[in-house]
Amino acid sequence: MDRAKALSWAAWTAQGSQLQPADERSGVTTADFPLDLAIVILNYNTHDLLRNCLDSVFAAQGNFLYAVCVVDNASSDDSVDMVRRHFPLAGVIAQDQNRGFSAGNNVAMRTAGFAQQTKNATTVLPRYVLLLNPDTLVPPTALAQMIAFMDANPSIGVAGPRVRRLDGTLDRACRRSFPTPRVSFFRMTGLSRLFPHSRTFNAYNLEYLPEDAVHAVDSVVGAYMQVRREAVEAVGLLDENYFMYGEDLDWAKRIKDAGWEIWYNGQVEITHVKEAASRRSRKARLAFYEAMWIFYRKHYQAETPWWLDKLILLGIGIKGGADIALRMWQLRGDNRFHTQR
Repeated sequence: MDRAKALSWAAWTAQGSQLQPADERSGVTTADFPLDLAIVILNYNTHDLLRNCLDSVFAAQGNFLYAVCVVDNASSDDSVDMVRRHFPLAGVIAQDQNRGFSAGNNVAMRTAGFAQQTKNATTVLPRYVLLLNPDTLVPPTALAQMIAFMDANPSIGVAGPRVRRLDGTLDRACRRSFPTPRVSFFRMTGLSRLFPHSRTFNAYNLEYLPEDAVHAVDSVVGAYMQVRREAVEAVGLLDENYFMYGEDLDWAKRIKDAGWEIWYNGQVEITHVKEAASRRSRKARLAFYEAMWIFYRKHYQAETPWWLDKLILLGIGIKGGADIALRMWQLRGDNRFHTQR
């Protein structure tokens, strides 16, 4: 299979300006518009993982045209310089501060022409937008397969592949139900872990379904979230009230409420390191529980009885406090170990 055509982000967003020499050598011209896939990668201090990710993306095979934009949320490593040196076709947006996942991705999508108040007459939006984490590895045919999957199913607004962790296990977040009060109760009380294959108790992670299945879900994970142009236009961009976590669920909820379907494609697989930039961050843990509360308040609180509403708030507070305390204690132990070494 031939290598897919990569267009420089700068040339594509110029929409009709003269192509750069690199694009002329690859045989890409303005006649190739519209772009099939705009890939947005939000980075924060994941230099090596980001380079591996971009290597895998630019090795993509298939008959489609794509462009890549890396948004850097004020990394302290040399991620920005690395991308500019080694991946000249990739766009780079270097932010002066970390504004979070939603805001960072939205910057690139606005650059691509989405949610602009006034569009240039030559603006041609991409057929699909892909949010891709920098700690993922994409097999050569995965992008083409996911494009073909959504092309064959025009009612699908969002799709995601099977996501595998480095240890071979499934990243359970790659296929989910919405965290309704009922679903959240079973999850927070641990019943979902006690009965992982139960349709009732583990509806959130859908572990009763085969990993290689293809089926409708409520949401896929933001590590690989492919969204149809028309769905983005229907509901707008990511909600920037979410700093980190929850924004993918929220986007999926709004898109599904607008009448689009969301599907998990277990026939396509990628690898995800998971939490590469946030596993040791107290701020990230706080953001996780804050996102949980924002999502509940936005989508379910108005329809929840007052007594259950108070129990949910109490549950989020207790679970969040205990989790953050445990993580900080573990981190303290790690620091002591490294000091002694």
